[in-house]
Amino acid sequence: MAKKRQNPFITVGYKGPEYFCDREEETKRIIDNAKNGNHTSLISIRRIGKTGLIHHVLEKMDKDWIVIYVDIEDTENMNQFFNKIISSAIQALPEKTHPGKKLWKFLKSLRAILKFDPLTGNPSVSIDLKEDDTKINIESLFRILDELNSNVLIAIDEFQEILKYPEKNTDSWLRSKIQTLKNVYFIFSGSKQHLMQDMFTTPKNPFFRSTQLLILKKLDVDVYSDFVIRMFEKHNKTIEKETATDIIKWAKVHTFYVQQLLNRVFSSSTKMVSDDLWKKQAYILLKEQEQIFFSYRNLLTKSQWELLKAIALEGQVFNITAGNFLKKHDLSSSSGVIRALNSLLKSELIYSNFDKNGEKFYAVYDVFFQQWVTEKIG
Repeated sequence: MAKKRQNPFITVGYKGPEYFCDREEETKRIIDNAKNGNHTSLISIRRIGKTGLIHHVLEKMDKDWIVIYVDIEDTENMNQFFNKIISSAIQALPEKTHPGKKLWKFLKSLRAILKFDPLTGNPSVSIDLKEDDTKINIESLFRILDELNSNVLIAIDEFQEILKYPEKNTDSWLRSKIQTLKNVYFIFSGSKQHLMQDMFTTPKNPFFRSTQLLILKKLDVDVYSDFVIRMFEKHNKTIEKETATDIIKWAKVHTFYVQQLLNRVFSSSTKMVSDDLWKKQAYILLKEQEQIFFSYRNLLTKSQWELLKAIALEGQVFNITAGNFLKKHDLSSSSGVIRALNSLLKSELIYSNFDKNGEKFYAVYDVFFQQWVTEKIG
């Protein structure tokens, strides 16, 4: 049976270095940090490849390192945090392996419920513990990992979620335990930039200056377009540099949206990608998303909706209360705009960032929404 051809533009998960674009400098920095005894805090806006980079780093680590990936975005307390991290640890260290024996012995002593994913076969742990017992077991788990005859790199994704836990001073307690470890190093990553930056750059906070800080930026357009050309060529297809660049720029160099569109363009093309072909696929994507865009309008107040559209039309807004901006988009008073802005930030429909000159701006997260608004109104 012929092997099914893989679409090279991955939209879900990490499929290996062959399908991963660039990030060579960032990969090297994180690996070097760990090898030289440093933790890394990795911060970015959503969906520009942060999680993919983490998996790429773990893939590239020397084989004598134990690597563990933990996503804690859906955790709500320390007990769930423990369940997540021990589940990831036992996935990385099977029971039959020499380093895994001690870990699994510890797991069995907890009398935890062990389940196996029917699709992946990966084990997961479920155990309900009191706060004091949870802390004791997290500390025990860290100690077991620290005493293995290997260096360990643990990547905790969406790390800012610990700030929401009901247990008091979770960050302070966790920091106190991590700083005692001699052979375990961490990547703390997160996409809620203001929370992550506050955790690692504000002197009053426990994790202040405890890591090497890495702010993940968008990919270089030329590097990305060259990658796109190579991926098409590997499958005996052709895309011109200008066309690849146009697609990337249309999607605002935002990795998630670039990959979504290129995935469609690749699957619908035969030999040569024309402007008409990619623009048709972009149009189809926007039409498919319309119900989501309408739901934004229905869920938001009028002032929030109008501000969201205005930011989408502008692309980047540096002075959100500037008179010319308010007048151009027929927005309410400055105070009303600030209230709407805070609501949109909280719901993560928009984000704030800094340009290369250090100037703060606001932009919409959803690139497809931005393009839809531009086509409908602009």
